Amino acid sequence: MSDQVKKVYFVSDIHLGAPALKQNKERELLFVDWLKNVRNDASEIYLMGDIFDFWFEYKKVAPRGFVRVLGALADITDSGIPVHYFTGNHDFWIFDYLPQETGVTLHHDFLTKELNGKKFFLSHGDDLGERDKGYQFIKKLFRNRFAQWAYSQLHPDTAFKVAHNWSKQSRLSKGGEGLGFLGEEKEEQIIFAKEILQKEHFDFFIFGHRHLAIDYPLNGSSRLIMLGEWFREFSYGVLEGQEFRIEKIDREILNNYHISSNR
Repeated sequence: MSDQVKKVYFVSDIHLGAPALKQNKERELLFVDWLKNVRNDASEIYLMGDIFDFWFEYKKVAPRGFVRVLGALADITDSGIPVHYFTGNHDFWIFDYLPQETGVTLHHDFLTKELNGKKFFLSHGDDLGERDKGYQFIKKLFRNRFAQWAYSQLHPDTAFKVAHNWSKQSRLSKGGEGLGFLGEEKEEQIIFAKEILQKEHFDFFIFGHRHLAIDYPLNGSSRLIMLGEWFREFSYGVLEGQEFRIEKIDREILNNYHISSNR
C-alpha cells in the first residue's frame, strides 16, 4: 500500500460557461485536468459553489455542455473518492440530476465537519449575512418552490437566455473583480465568522463567493479562507494533514492552455 499522505481539496467559483467571461472552453479543460490530477492523492474534494455560471434542471432536460466535467466527477466518485458540491448563488437550481448522474453529495446549506482533526465550517459564503436585504429577498425568491416551478414552464432556450443576460449584468461582466477586500469591519464573511466563534469554536471557515484568495486569521486558533476564483487567480485550497494552504495554478500551465491571467 502507498504511504502517500492524502489531501483534501477545496475549489470555488469556476463559473463555467459564463457569457461574460472569455476562454470558457480552455478553463473547462483546465478544470477537468485539475480534477484528474488531484484525484491521485485526494481523500475528499469539496466544490464550494458557482462551479457552473448557471444551472437549471428540468425533469427531462439538463443544461447543454460540460460533459467532460460531469464525466470527470462521475469517474472520481466511482473510484470511491467523496465529492461534495455546495450550491452557490449562480448554480443553486441543482436538484437530483447532478448528484444522481455524477455521484456528488449535494449541499444547499452550510456544513460543519471535522477533517483531519480540525473543525471546519463550510459554505459558499453568500448566505451568511442578513444586512443586504435586497439580496436576501432575491435569494429567498429563487429558492421558492413555486418560483422554481414557474421558471420551469419557460422553454429551455428562453430560460437560459434570460439567465445568461442576467449574468452579463453581474460583476463577472467586469472581469469578476467586484469589490476588493473591504477590511475586517465590513467583510460579511469575517463578521459572520466572528459571531459564530462567540458560540462555538471552528479551526477553519471555508468560503467562496467573494472572488478573493485570502487566508485571514480570526484569532489565535481560527482562520477564514476565501478560496478565490478561476478567471484571474486560478486558486484553490489544500488541507494536508492539519495544515491548510491556498495554492494557485502555475502560470506556465495556464500558458499551456492558452489562458491569460491578470495576476
